Amino acid sequence: MSVFVFLSVLFAAFLHAAWNALIKGGRSKTGGALTLVLIQGGMGAAVAMTQPWPEGEVWLWLIGSGLFHTSYMLFLGHAYEQGDLSRVYPIARGAAPMIVTLISAAALLDRMAPFEYLGIFVLGLGVAVMARGAFRNNESRKLVPLAFGSALMTAGYSLVDGLGARAAGDATLYVAWLFVLNAVFFLPVSLWMGGRAVLPRSLGEWLRGGAAAAASYGAYAIAVWAMTQAPIALVAALRESSILFAVLIGWLVLRDRMDPSKALAAGMIVLGMALTRL
Repeated sequence: MSVFVFLSVLFAAFLHAAWNALIKGGRSKTGGALTLVLIQGGMGAAVAMTQPWPEGEVWLWLIGSGLFHTSYMLFLGHAYEQGDLSRVYPIARGAAPMIVTLISAAALLDRMAPFEYLGIFVLGLGVAVMARGAFRNNESRKLVPLAFGSALMTAGYSLVDGLGARAAGDATLYVAWLFVLNAVFFLPVSLWMGGRAVLPRSLGEWLRGGAAAAASYGAYAIAVWAMTQAPIALVAALRESSILFAVLIGWLVLRDRMDPSKALAAGMIVLGMALTRL
């Protein structure tokens, strides 16, 4: 991996942590997620108009993925209402690949190497320590199931998207329509649960949502490009540095409480995720 690719992937990891920080720092976390989803939906619609119409089977995968993504954003937004970025993000980000790996192994979709088993153990231990910290520090206990719910939905759409993109035969087409359906699903659900209070009220909120959408898209685009320039496993492992960026942003920018156990848990999660990808 060249130095340029290495730095690019680190920047993508920072962007992923940054868009989560923008959601967390907004007036309404669900409202911020809604603004991001609506802007991404518009971006997806613009791309979709240049692509052929998805075939019948692909729609089933898209609808399933759209439902998973909608649930993911709901869980994530509510988790950020309850807890710190530096607590929620590592749990949500760390538990998801653990779930995907275990499901893949149980369904015999992939063979696991010894390092991957070690990675799952370290990762699970790190997530457990991070979750335990919420109880020890008298933080809201609701954040733990909400963060795990977000992780479960991430695992769901990861598996569905992998199969759906293969069925579509075109990742650009698939992602464009996914953004559109996510906006279509997320808007009414958000309004039903939060009312008009979740709608952006000012230009500043639209700008925050736009920045989060741009960071989200940039993180995805850079990662995909990097996987064409370097081994996929190395890129995937390096991307997990986003957890460390989220912890630092939460501590230094959002003034989250920091203690040795939280820092240790974040490091264990990153190490465990790296081991499962090497």
